Amino acid sequence: MNILLLGSGGREHALAWKMSQSHHCDQLFIAPGNAGTAQFGRNMPFGPNDFEAAKICCLEQKIGMLVVGPEDPLVNGIYDFFQNDPALQHITVVGPSAAAAQLEGSKAFSKKFMHRHGIPTAAYAEFTKENFEEGKKYIAAHNLPIVLKADGLAAGKGVIIALSTEDALKSFEEMIVQHQFGDAGNKVVVEEFLMGIEVSVFVLTDGVDYQIIGHAKDYKRIGEGDSGLNTGGMGCVSPVPFMDAAFMQKVTDRIIQPTVAGLTKEALNYHGFIFFGLMNVNGEPWVIEYNCRMGDPETEVVMPRLKTDLVSLFAAMDNGTLADTNINFDERYCATVMAVSGGYPGDYQKNKLISGLETPVDKDTIVFHAGTKSTENGVLTNGGRVLAVSSYGNTMDEAVKKSRKAMNQISFEGMYYRRDIGYEFQ
Repeated sequence: MNILLLGSGGREHALAWKMSQSHHCDQLFIAPGNAGTAQFGRNMPFGPNDFEAAKICCLEQKIGMLVVGPEDPLVNGIYDFFQNDPALQHITVVGPSAAAAQLEGSKAFSKKFMHRHGIPTAAYAEFTKENFEEGKKYIAAHNLPIVLKADGLAAGKGVIIALSTEDALKSFEEMIVQHQFGDAGNKVVVEEFLMGIEVSVFVLTDGVDYQIIGHAKDYKRIGEGDSGLNTGGMGCVSPVPFMDAAFMQKVTDRIIQPTVAGLTKEALNYHGFIFFGLMNVNGEPWVIEYNCRMGDPETEVVMPRLKTDLVSLFAAMDNGTLADTNINFDERYCATVMAVSGGYPGDYQKNKLISGLETPVDKDTIVFHAGTKSTENGVLTNGGRVLAVSSYGNTMDEAVKKSRKAMNQISFEGMYYRRDIGYEFQ
């Protein structure tokens, strides 16, 4: 079977690496891909939101499966686009319908969904320009810290944790009145702050049955010791030591099963990944957010630990046999460390030559490309997050050290990475 993968980041490189190992995968096409994905398939010259170009590619290359990496095309309805076109209906789409993707596409939708199905999440209220003054009063009377979330997609930047009422009111006005996040901030969800440790759980579902394919802990802050600005993710570890059988049973019983049952009950077409962003509050799991796709850089540790054939899982999702599949994991730890461009997550420069990629790395290490491109002069930086170096280890400390060792062989102008990924577990 020929497969088309949409996206261009480290998540897509990890998915391409994993899918290319499947005997079900004949040819792999990645749109637009990066310098790393080109090792496992053919990069295509169109973006993930160009549905018409995706259609042409699928017909010309006889694609049998479409795997959607980022959230934008899912929220924009690529599943529905394929389902509603007779020429494309036969293609398996790994990703939810636009209606189901609102679990990520609208914070207000996801909150209401959780309340309808009794899924534990922080108390909240939602406001728009119409009840802006009411929102200000609500914020002024709220306990601190307080969380403000732009309702729509804001490229991972639409969440503000305010430590003072003054900052909260300022952020509230910037979102709704000044349109800081464009249309994504036309509605703002204001919610209580949950104190705990943030973790992620990933499942593959057909909207009725599901399989847990991994869990991980991401490190969002740019600075060591979890300091500084939020980023798209500076590194990740899996498995997470406190996510033992008892904790995972709570996650399954209170969160995963009610979520999937809710999808079924509400007739939401969901054939793909669900990313559960959770907070461990004194041993109890609470949902912070849903995402309708795999995370980045979580994919760069989840895929290396997943021993089961990923394309086989997608096929089982499509043909109704997902409940009967066996999921096997590599029992070792996996840690990924992200190299980013100087200035990230603020302004940064691109087109910096990357050296050291040809240097052999440890057999337990994989270098995933995130923001790169190939040129006649070599591989250049092409984004804020540039490379994710993932390594296996018998301990978390060993895995992190292998990734750091490999990272020390790589360089580009302005390169920065955190040296303390997994610090609290070592």
